[in-house]
Amino acid sequence: MPTSVGSNPPRLREGRTLQLRAGDGHALDAWCTGPEGEARWGAVVLQEIFGVNAHIRETCERYAALGAYALAPALFDRAQRGTELDYTADGVDTGRKLREQIDWDAAVADVQAAVDEASRAGPVCVIGYCWGGTLAFLAAARFNNVACAISYYGGQTVPFADENIQVPVIMHFGSEDPRIPERDRKIILDGNPDIEAHVYPCDHGFNCDHRKEFDAPSAALAMERNLAFLSAHIGAERIYHPET
Repeated sequence: MPTSVGSNPPRLREGRTLQLRAGDGHALDAWCTGPEGEARWGAVVLQEIFGVNAHIRETCERYAALGAYALAPALFDRAQRGTELDYTADGVDTGRKLREQIDWDAAVADVQAAVDEASRAGPVCVIGYCWGGTLAFLAAARFNNVACAISYYGGQTVPFADENIQVPVIMHFGSEDPRIPERDRKIILDGNPDIEAHVYPCDHGFNCDHRKEFDAPSAALAMERNLAFLSAHIGAERIYHPET
């Protein structure tokens, strides 16, 4: 059990948008929040193919309640600014088309800008979902200023499986996810056997309570594992954990 730093959750600052600048000069927005008091660590939350939407903002708030300065870079800004998509067939189609316009190195540069900003609060964990899950893996392999990474159903990780992670990584997959079959999970984990991986009896997107694939028991178990992982690799004294 992580060390508790109080019995009441911290009050959060009102979320706001700030501007980041990537190493290649690209300016992008990031939505951020954090505790009203001093943040103890940084959380970079990486979007799915639906933009920085309500789910991603709520996820930032969830990690801010654990004491993090949490921010979500608008990774679609290179193709279309201000994008928020619904979890519909049209949203999927639009999101895929936007993602295809952004090459991996450009997206990684945007993530690096967010990590640099978040690191002002302390050690940083990169937390990504779907497209962002693969980018979280790449951050763990390529960046020198992240403490750890959390990846949910990063379906495009296989082409990068030969890149060696430099920091601890935990990965969450759904056994019923047609985008990431068992053979793909094996390729990823064979390339980096130190990854802590968990498979849940559910589909792609199981952590998102805005979509029909949401699986509450699996999402809760994954978050419980994340708390233990963060306590181990960010530092238990930095992670707020309510007393039980």
